[in-house]
Amino acid sequence: MPKPLRSMVLLAALAAPVFAHAQPQRGPEIRIDDVTRFYALYDATGGHPTVEQIQNDYLAKGTQSLSEFAAARRVTAQRIAEQLASDPAMYENAKQCLTALPAVKRRLVATFRKLSSLYPQARFPPVAIVVGRGKPVGITNPAGVTIGLEALCSADVMNPNREDRFVHVIAHEYAHIQQRAPTDFEKGDPNATVLRLAMAEGVAELIAQITSGNVANARHAEWTRGKEAQIEGRFVREMDGTDLSDWFFNYRKGSDEPYDLGYWVGYRIAKSYYLRADDRKAALKRLIELDDPKAFLAQSGWTPGMQLPASADGGD
Repeated sequence: MPKPLRSMVLLAALAAPVFAHAQPQRGPEIRIDDVTRFYALYDATGGHPTVEQIQNDYLAKGTQSLSEFAAARRVTAQRIAEQLASDPAMYENAKQCLTALPAVKRRLVATFRKLSSLYPQARFPPVAIVVGRGKPVGITNPAGVTIGLEALCSADVMNPNREDRFVHVIAHEYAHIQQRAPTDFEKGDPNATVLRLAMAEGVAELIAQITSGNVANARHAEWTRGKEAQIEGRFVREMDGTDLSDWFFNYRKGSDEPYDLGYWVGYRIAKSYYLRADDRKAALKRLIELDDPKAFLAQSGWTPGMQLPASADGGD
């Protein structure tokens, strides 16, 4: 089959609707208009679209999700063109993740159905897949979840399996949609303590595991094995501070050093509470709606270095 025809067939398959609107399959629309339009332009220009083409044929014609993503994370045509020039492999490799999207969408049907059954109050704004400037992996706001295809596709340090990576990361980000307490803070905000951020991200990791089968960052388990007491003892000493640098957003490109360990500690605190609960559905509701991390910590049953089962249902 000629290459242009293969691309057209692929894009058509990706654009096919997957989610039914009828109950009980509650779930969001998953938008891929932007990513398919970008790669149509990418293929038509041999992988070298100009700044003007990126602006006129991609960004200017974008969905609301792309517009909000671009505004929030300073994604411009110039920046995309510069990233394409400096790291062309990132965008070429991301085409491989295009082929995983239909399977991702099918698996997310079950993920969102489970979220809806466990938390009937769940809201389902859209999930959008877009192309950006290599970062961020995604953003979450009340309007929905937006994922940068090229950024998440290259984040194999989180999980080597592309399909799993997309499913679990989207499940994590969608948990943030449900949370009541703020999860996004300006730099220097005194409310942005290590504990508060750990609980926000840790609860999202637990919900991802419960609904999709695993946490977003599968590497934390191996990085922390045998070091639980050491890591969590330090966490207790630093949890009331606002210096997040050792616990969050500290991945260094090309490094295999552990990062974002605050996610992992928060996940274990949330998991300790969830597994001890007689009514896990009620426990999940409280986790989603918690707004006093310090009080919750005291009631969670968590202690530094405690042993916890690997799965969210209590099994090994």
